[in-house]
Amino acid sequence: MMRVSRLAQTGLRGVVTGLTGLLLLSSPAAAQTMQLRGLPVSPAFEGWLQNPDGSVDVVFGYMNSNWQEEFDVPVGPDNNIQPGGPDQGQPAHFFPRRNRYVFKVRMPKDFGNKEIVWTLNTNGVTRAAYGSLNADYLLNDLAMETDLGTFGGGTVTTPEIRMNTPPLLEVVGNTAIAAKVGVPVTFSAHATDDGLPPMRERGNRAVGSQTAAEAGVKDLRFVPPRQITQSAASGTTWLSLILYRGVPGSNVTITPDQVETWEDTRTSANSPWAPRWEPPTPPRDMRWEVKATFDTPGEYVMRWHATDGGLFADRDVHVTVTR
Repeated sequence: MMRVSRLAQTGLRGVVTGLTGLLLLSSPAAAQTMQLRGLPVSPAFEGWLQNPDGSVDVVFGYMNSNWQEEFDVPVGPDNNIQPGGPDQGQPAHFFPRRNRYVFKVRMPKDFGNKEIVWTLNTNGVTRAAYGSLNADYLLNDLAMETDLGTFGGGTVTTPEIRMNTPPLLEVVGNTAIAAKVGVPVTFSAHATDDGLPPMRERGNRAVGSQTAAEAGVKDLRFVPPRQITQSAASGTTWLSLILYRGVPGSNVTITPDQVETWEDTRTSANSPWAPRWEPPTPPRDMRWEVKATFDTPGEYVMRWHATDGGLFADRDVHVTVTR
């Protein structure tokens, strides 16, 4: 069964615009049709999960139609979830393109046929996603892995794939810390996994069917991929530290460069969805250390994202930055 995120009418138009842009990448004018900035972000209702106690988790993500522009939208009138909001754990920093399964909102067992609405205003455009318990949107691990491209667009599932479980992720140290402007802070996390799903090599099979010269572009990142279905590397566990909530106008420098958690399908991008990408070698003790430097005082949320290329786990660290 094909599931489509339910968006408000204006939001749906934005997603269609973004998808149209992706289709246009197959033309020689790919570099000219990619919108780098100026477009809005559309919240997306991904589906819902049933919990053992009868409660449900309503799951949201988003589609940023831009390939470069990122947004910081504080929780409030322009980034609001109701009922129960405006703060229901949603992001306040938005990366480019499609970001799936970003956060969950826990609702009681008697939620029934009500709706939960996420409204977001970016670049002067307001869009909303409506979450409900429609049976067609019930999620499970296989559905999420399919959406994330674990099977490479058509791979038949196996007992090993169906046995896959998310990585076990633990923040090393406190989950609420203090920092100073301009002083690097070390973040550390530990992850383990079950070794599933099996390694799926991507090599050059997903490289664009046209050469860069034929496509009329000089940058390999703008060569369109051959596959039009979602495809991601899998079989190795890796972690990324990302900005989940920031301060508008601020800059957070993270070293070393982190694997992108958004669906960057451009050749040579540092992304599991990019042709030719290879997962980084995990540290021997499966403990990752990353440094982040903040240039503006305020409250931040940094998120550890662990994935095996299929399922994932997230853990947040709250940072208070002062001068």
